Amino acid sequence: MTSLGTAQAAPGEIDTGRLPAGETRDGGEFGLPVAVINGAQDGRTLYLQAASDGDELNGVGVVQRVVPRLDPAELSGTVLVVGVVNYHAFQVAQHRNPIDDTKMNRTYPGDAEGTSSERIAATTFDVAKRADLILDLHQGSTSRMIDEVRVRCGSRHRIHDDCLELAKVFGSGYVLDQKGPGGQLARAGPDEGIPTIDPELGGCVGWCERSIECGVQGVFNVLRYYGFLEGEVSPETQTRATGFDQYGAPRGGLVRFEKDLGEEVSAGETLFTVRDVFGTVKADVVADGNGLFWRSRRLPQVATGEYVCSVATGIGTY
Repeated sequence: MTSLGTAQAAPGEIDTGRLPAGETRDGGEFGLPVAVINGAQDGRTLYLQAASDGDELNGVGVVQRVVPRLDPAELSGTVLVVGVVNYHAFQVAQHRNPIDDTKMNRTYPGDAEGTSSERIAATTFDVAKRADLILDLHQGSTSRMIDEVRVRCGSRHRIHDDCLELAKVFGSGYVLDQKGPGGQLARAGPDEGIPTIDPELGGCVGWCERSIECGVQGVFNVLRYYGFLEGEVSPETQTRATGFDQYGAPRGGLVRFEKDLGEEVSAGETLFTVRDVFGTVKADVVADGNGLFWRSRRLPQVATGEYVCSVATGIGTY
């Protein structure tokens, strides 16, 4: 019998339930939605979580489509799922936990006696540590962004190559291989010896079916490659970036992009212009170096110094 909160599944069974993670302001207990898919055959354990940022819903869309397609009779090993991590932010469609104004994915491995976010992080990390592989599903918040996978442990980490292999197997087409900020699950997991990746499934308001399908395919690639399900997977060559150049608005106005997501960028090429409401160009912003147009703001209006776009650098393949 495998348990996760109130969900319990014997070999060959699936169950859903709630994982207690604290109390709300009215004193009632709340729980995170969880699922256990316990394979009929022995094997590894995969941990899958979504919505550690409350407005990043594409990962929830992936969970909603993957779980019904998993037949425990055909599964070797176990899949543990937390469908919504940032409970409070999800309820109000915000990025950060409104209880403590914290970005959840900066609080791992968490603290069972800490803030609201630290307690949720500690609760979910206790589950993640039971796994052999970790997938932490994200998206580029409400910005426009390509579908990518992030390896955040840093190139000198002892299991960096294992994380990079997992990213290649997931197969979004693009990988950012750059050490992330402290407190990310994709850094805490590898420190426990568990290959962990952070798929960033596009960026949108609400959710995007194309990016969700990319995530669904990625999860099944992982399940097949690592022996949870039958089927052959031959990882395809991925475009790999090792950094970002970020660009802000030198003047206020309305942005007009000259590049689209995924397009190559050469040093000196125009990335975007800033114009006034009558179309007069106020600023012409060019690329500092070569790279790929990776991410951009969604709304055209900007104030001086406001973020506009990112160009991925250190481009190669593997």
